[in-house]
Amino acid sequence: MPRRSFVSKGIAISVFCSLLSATPAQGMERLPFKPEGYNFWTWRGHKIHYVVQGNGTPIVLIHGFGASAFHWRYNIPELAKKYKVYALDLLGFGWSDKAVIEYDAIVWRDQVSDFMKEIVREPAILVGNSLGGFTALFTAAELEQQVLGLVLLNSAGQFGSPSAQNTNTEEQSIINKFIINPVKEVLQRIILSFVFWQSKQPARIESVLKTVYINTSNVDDYLVESITKPAGDPNAGEVYYRLMARFMTNQTKYTLDSLLSKLSCPLLLLWGDLDPWVGPGKAARIKEFYPNTSIVNLKAGHCPHDEVPELVNGALIDWLSSLQLNPAPLHTL
Repeated sequence: MPRRSFVSKGIAISVFCSLLSATPAQGMERLPFKPEGYNFWTWRGHKIHYVVQGNGTPIVLIHGFGASAFHWRYNIPELAKKYKVYALDLLGFGWSDKAVIEYDAIVWRDQVSDFMKEIVREPAILVGNSLGGFTALFTAAELEQQVLGLVLLNSAGQFGSPSAQNTNTEEQSIINKFIINPVKEVLQRIILSFVFWQSKQPARIESVLKTVYINTSNVDDYLVESITKPAGDPNAGEVYYRLMARFMTNQTKYTLDSLLSKLSCPLLLLWGDLDPWVGPGKAARIKEFYPNTSIVNLKAGHCPHDEVPELVNGALIDWLSSLQLNPAPLHTL
């Protein structure tokens, strides 16, 4: 298959957008909230939830930590006017199964890869926020011919440290394995069990959301329920423990630079510059490492797609319109 060509390759676009009003989503079409979910796909024996709307070039939306496909509530209806939009729940989150497995970035990469092959079945644009952004990047780095473009919104992930070395001796490893780690795991379970119970309370969720949304107008009952409902699923507590104790504390295993070095498609960064967790410096560093990047800076927090959806939708559609998309035939997947 010949390499696809794109316009505006390697050009950075820096657009500083301000909040348009105190109620950014007022009058916007919103994905109806369905307590039972929308569509389900079986992957490796697990039930995976997803939403699909529209026709045209596929866009796959991937949510962040603790969220679900419903977090794209203001993006799906608008994007579906021009594109075929999919939004899926990662395993362990949302309406997907809370599988008791060892979670690793590879699990979600494989899930998204198989979702594209079995459900989407043609090359697509990948869009991800936070943890979903890192998952989208990991997938795009491995599926060169199936990803037409990549969009990251305040993505998770870290750059590698040249000075990072494993200095553990064999004696230290034995002590860690048989003494320190078992004691630490017991303490982690006690602490994280309490944290999980506290974190799934609606008032607590609303409070946390209001720290990462600069304009809190969209921190509403819909959003809070889309997070609290999955937290009541069987095994949700165990999944939370595994994510926090094992995956979230070992994010240096796969670095941004190692994945960006494998990337070949155009990259768009839609970045909430007022994010208290992931500042604009990361976006600038990504652009420096991977020149085929366009940047749109937004006056928003960690979840710009839900905080200022009209700005995100507009910037995304403008960028997509600038690409010369020549999808591969179905049989190439």
